[in-house]
Amino acid sequence: MRSIPQWLAAFTAATAFSAAFAAEPAGSGTILLGQVAPFSGPSVKLAEEYNLGARTFFQALNEHGGVNGQRIELRTRDDRYVPAETARLAKELISQDGVFALFGTVGTGTTLAALPVAVAEGVPLFAPSTGAEALRTPFNRLVFHIRAGDHEEADYLVEQLAVSSLRQIAVFHQRDAYGKAGLEAVTKAQDKRGFKMVAIASVERDATDVAAAAQALLAAKPQAVVLVASYTSSAALVKAMRKLGYTGQFAATSYVGGKSLADELGAEGNGLWMADVVPFPWSDSTPLQREYNQAMQRAGVPHRSFGSMEGYLAAKVFAEGLRRAGREPNHARFIAALESMQGWDAGGFRISYTPSDHSGTHRVEMTMIGPGGRFVH
Repeated sequence: MRSIPQWLAAFTAATAFSAAFAAEPAGSGTILLGQVAPFSGPSVKLAEEYNLGARTFFQALNEHGGVNGQRIELRTRDDRYVPAETARLAKELISQDGVFALFGTVGTGTTLAALPVAVAEGVPLFAPSTGAEALRTPFNRLVFHIRAGDHEEADYLVEQLAVSSLRQIAVFHQRDAYGKAGLEAVTKAQDKRGFKMVAIASVERDATDVAAAAQALLAAKPQAVVLVASYTSSAALVKAMRKLGYTGQFAATSYVGGKSLADELGAEGNGLWMADVVPFPWSDSTPLQREYNQAMQRAGVPHRSFGSMEGYLAAKVFAEGLRRAGREPNHARFIAALESMQGWDAGGFRISYTPSDHSGTHRVEMTMIGPGGRFVH
């Protein structure tokens, strides 16, 4: 059985205690959300961080009376990053638990597996942690995003490499829907600028035997390698190529998992670039960042991450949509309420939905892993 970090166990216990004894307004109820994500296996940190940020927000919200007198409860299921399991568990959460919405699925292939279930049941699929274009085109009125898409992210990343005169670019990706979508996005961004892909290497999801990939990429002499793989595979590749003498630039997409990748790399992560699609978690420069940091501190969480910031932001946006839906929310009212959020300010981070566009945001920025695994913004 996988051990739970001490701080996470303590937070879970505190959350359960406060939820059990919080005063409920008369006539209040509970809005159930269902999160299907990889709560075990190599990608576990991505799910745990997202869930932690969301639960931190919902706990504080519930302690102050919830939304329109209703508490929000987040129920989880572990899909082990297996799409077939995602679909089965999503259906179980809807049919057996009666969740109001699916919330915070983690992964491209897994979210794509959950989508037909959500559509068949008429249930919103809210804030999936993926930028896959297949979830945006064609437009689906049940799906709402809070992060920029893969193509926007790749375009920004390639542009930053180009500005730094790094035009000989290779891609390292995992062999699944996420990796293929990322490769397609980077290729499109390069084609747009007239760049030629110098090399492509791939591995199975979460694989750490990357010797062949490292040799193939090194032989092409790229100025930069874009990482579109799990943090375990990406860290293994960076270490392998550095050991072989590679001195070029590594750049990762946001879904790789910044904090997790930095932890895996240690000192060898110094200088790695990473695209990010949520506010920088280690800053207090905006109201949202200050609110997030104060909430994490109150919850006794010792570290910050892009993943928990994403979960916190997703929970905050969901709560605002629920507030606008009124005291008797249903799916139709909730969707219409979200679509009224055109330029809504979450605290220095704006979210926009319309009846024909649920992108939420197009914001992408760049960060870098600095000395000691600290991120530099």
